[in-house]
Amino acid sequence: MGRFDAIHGFRETEKSRWSEASRAILQRVQAAAFSPGQTLLSSVHVLDLEPRGYIKPHVDSIKFCGATIAGLSLLSPSVMRLVHTQEPGEWLELLLEPGSLYILRGSARYDFSHEILRDEESFFGGRRVPRGRRISVICRSLPEEMGPGEPGQPPPAC
Repeated sequence: MGRFDAIHGFRETEKSRWSEASRAILQRVQAAAFSPGQTLLSSVHVLDLEPRGYIKPHVDSIKFCGATIAGLSLLSPSVMRLVHTQEPGEWLELLLEPGSLYILRGSARYDFSHEILRDEESFFGGRRVPRGRRISVICRSLPEEMGPGEPGQPPPAC
């Protein structure tokens, strides 16, 4: 599934320059999410999802993303659903409050699709989670086949 098929109602950018305060926060995210030996993509993906926007179920391509994906959720709470790609009855939902960090690695990274639910589907534990504008700041490790000096393309989703 390509980038424009998976995400609806969004704007996005890749950023490599940050204020000192933002850089300090990103360093905390990276220290929590990535092992010391992992090389990160040089640009950070910033995804701005409008209140009616959503992200369809997908697994990020191994051509664009390595073994770890970490997202800092900002502005609005949202619900992320993960569904096992081979066993659809195996699933879970995460409540992503503003300021929360999710980390996808191992089985969560490769064996589960992830999505951000539409506003009208946004429930967690039987409670309605109204969606507003959501910004996610996403750091990714370098795909295994790419060396640190090789330029990368922006990832296709999330």
